Amino acid sequence: YRGASFGKKVFITFMIIVMSIYVLLILYPLFNMVTSSFKTNRAILSTPFSLPQTINFKNFTTVWIDKGFSHYFFNSLFVTTISMAIVILFGSMSAYGIARYSFKGNTFVYMLFLSGIMLPLKAAIIPLFLLIKNLGLINTQASIIMIFIAMGLPSTVFILAGFMKAIPMELEYAAKIDGCNDFTIYRKIVMPMVAPAIALVTIYNSVPIWNDFFFPLVFLQSDKIKTLPVGLSTFFGQHSTNWALLFTGLSIAILPMLILYLFMSKYFIKGMTAGAVK
Repeated sequence: YRGASFGKKVFITFMIIVMSIYVLLILYPLFNMVTSSFKTNRAILSTPFSLPQTINFKNFTTVWIDKGFSHYFFNSLFVTTISMAIVILFGSMSAYGIARYSFKGNTFVYMLFLSGIMLPLKAAIIPLFLLIKNLGLINTQASIIMIFIAMGLPSTVFILAGFMKAIPMELEYAAKIDGCNDFTIYRKIVMPMVAPAIALVTIYNSVPIWNDFFFPLVFLQSDKIKTLPVGLSTFFGQHSTNWALLFTGLSIAILPMLILYLFMSKYFIKGMTAGAVK
């Protein structure tokens, strides 16, 4: 408020109130979900908005061990990690080639990647299913990993290419004078400088991959290789739903993405705001 006029102070106060209400609307459902994971199913149905009377981890034990939730969790962790590692590796290499090399097909290749953002894979599920079936990858984790890579590459190339184009060429010229080849420049100079963009594309692509329900449901039939969103659907019964176990599973499911964001939030915010201030 210091140095602001009365009207500006009123506006700032109003915006603080609005944003505080917005934060509460986002956080309260998550808070209620976590607290409900410590309740029984009867307590949730009778007093859904109350705090748990006792802190009991029985639901977590039941979900993690008895219901086999640990298999779903580690399957999702494996699929997401492998998919993101390949997306970042090949996406960054493709973006570096598009941003730094001038050739006749440069614009065409870049637009080809951008077309992947405009075309949703779910719209082509039938030919995609036939393709995966002909490759013999039905009911394998490789099928959804390949699909997630195809989903993540276009946005990764689009974001990283924009960041790499902003890096001064003089840095690369100096590195070449010191004897660095193109791969060394990419690995030791370009990649550290686009760390905020790497964090941005990691969070931007990891969350949809981690939460995807559609493709694992279509391509994975074996219970041993199903991912976490599909595993959560087992808590929905035909005539009733065990809300206590469902909320417990959801509370566990949000932890990896929450931890990922907390560790990468500094770079994520830098990546989101890069270019806003000159």
